[in-house]
Amino acid sequence: MPASGGPYTMWHTYVLISLKDENFYIGFTTDINRRIKEHNSGKTKSLYNRRPLKLIHKENFLTEIEAKKREQFLKSGQGRK
Repeated sequence: MPASGGPYTMWHTYVLISLKDENFYIGFTTDINRRIKEHNSGKTKSLYNRRPLKLIHKENFLTEIEAKKREQFLKSGQGRK
C-alpha cells in the first residue's frame, strides 16, 4: 500500500520484472527503495513466489493522483502495448 505523502512528497510509479517468470508488476509509492526491498523480501503476498524482482522502469510525479492514474493506465490494455 502506498505511504501517505506530505506537501513535498515525490510519488513514483514503477514497473518490476520477475526474474523467475518474466512477468511484470506495476505499482506506485513514495519510497521506491523501501517498496522494492519489501517486494523482494516476500512481504508482498502476490509476489512471494515470483521473486527476485528487478526495477525496469520508474516515473516521478508531484501528486498521488497522478501516480495512481499512471499506474492504472500501465495496467490497462492500452498501457500494456
